[in-house]
Amino acid sequence: MSSNRRDFIKKVTAGTAGVAVGSSAMGMSARSYGRIIGANDRINVAIAGLGRRLGAFIPPFANKNNNVELLYLCDVMKSQRENAAVRFADHIKKDPKLENDIRKVIDDPEVDALFNATPDHWHAPGTIMAVAGGKHVYVEKPGTHNMHENELIVAAQKKYNKVVQMGVQQRSSDHTIEIIKEIHNGVIGTPYKAVAYYTNGRGEVPMQKSVSVREGLDWDLFQGPAPRRAYTQETWDYNWHWYGWDYGTAESGNNGTHEFDVARWALQVDYPTRVDVEADKRQFVDDGWEMYDDMEVTFRFAGNKVIEWDGKSRIGYQTYGTDRGTIIYGSEGTVYVDRGQYILYDRKGKVVKKSTTVSNEAGTALGGGGDMSTAHIENFLATIRGKGELNAPISDGVITMAMVHYSNIAYRIGKGFDIDDVSGRMFDRDAMNLWGREYEPGWEPKI
Repeated sequence: MSSNRRDFIKKVTAGTAGVAVGSSAMGMSARSYGRIIGANDRINVAIAGLGRRLGAFIPPFANKNNNVELLYLCDVMKSQRENAAVRFADHIKKDPKLENDIRKVIDDPEVDALFNATPDHWHAPGTIMAVAGGKHVYVEKPGTHNMHENELIVAAQKKYNKVVQMGVQQRSSDHTIEIIKEIHNGVIGTPYKAVAYYTNGRGEVPMQKSVSVREGLDWDLFQGPAPRRAYTQETWDYNWHWYGWDYGTAESGNNGTHEFDVARWALQVDYPTRVDVEADKRQFVDDGWEMYDDMEVTFRFAGNKVIEWDGKSRIGYQTYGTDRGTIIYGSEGTVYVDRGQYILYDRKGKVVKKSTTVSNEAGTALGGGGDMSTAHIENFLATIRGKGELNAPISDGVITMAMVHYSNIAYRIGKGFDIDDVSGRMFDRDAMNLWGREYEPGWEPKI
């Protein structure tokens, strides 16, 4: 049965019309045959990375209609594995295996799909390992750590012909899909500019100090592809986002990815022709935060289109009236859209229409989850079964990720630069020096 089920998943993923029914099946009752088809249609999944995004996976996995079986909960921190098992216990029938090493999960042929919610530096390497190991992958944003990984992850997806969805869940938001379609159909005339923003009041971050590795933490596996260094206090628990560039992609990658993606989607643009950045660390200037906490970026595109990013990590003033969202300007009107709603204005600023549905997706709360995440995961599962089409395929997601990487590179080299809007290459020697990264020897991602 296990072999039959894997064959079934392979066939529907390849787009076959159905499964042949042999004579033995024809002799079964409808109920018995239905059970076999149900087992064949089941998707065995694993989650790697059991931190703040964990709650987003519970509703879709607990829904019997999704026919998902959770085989593994994987994390380099023992307490994370145990906590995740407790949280899932009331929602699923079978207890998943608790595993430390993502590589062992990938090696299990019973796993059909990996949900990769690891830290940023593990996103592309873990996904590449998984597709090479025959798994479909749902990889949380930012999807990649650098431009070189953009190339590798797309090449791996194509080579192994697996379904890879990037976790920009607003692509599966009903109200966002509705208003973006209207924008594309001319409801605000010609869209020419989008302002994407994020505002949070994050607090002071401790200075890093060398301490013994936290009990239950596999520090070597946490580092994985990153160069090895001594453990510093609580680096593993979220603050890796702000402690240099070995692990994180700063706020641009942590949250900007989502709004960049909506803005690019609305304007129907791909690579920009130029990026300029003004950014600095401006709050708690003597704490352990090691990169900008305030950033303004301007991306210019062919056709005189512009996307601006206004990211404020630690100053809570809501310049635009809400904590995150996107404003799209057109020749005949304006659209405001966020995770909960959209508002359409005419050219004079009068409200013409508001969305009739309201999403419960979390905004700036750590981790979050909600109906938008559930819909995005269900879109991924449907595509594996050959019953849907990805809303955020990795081949498109990496173009949004390029905007993240361009903004971070411009900050790091202290200047803007021009870009080839066909290849995505940067016309600046200093910028191209940051195209990739240094990997721990033996951990370089390979296709």
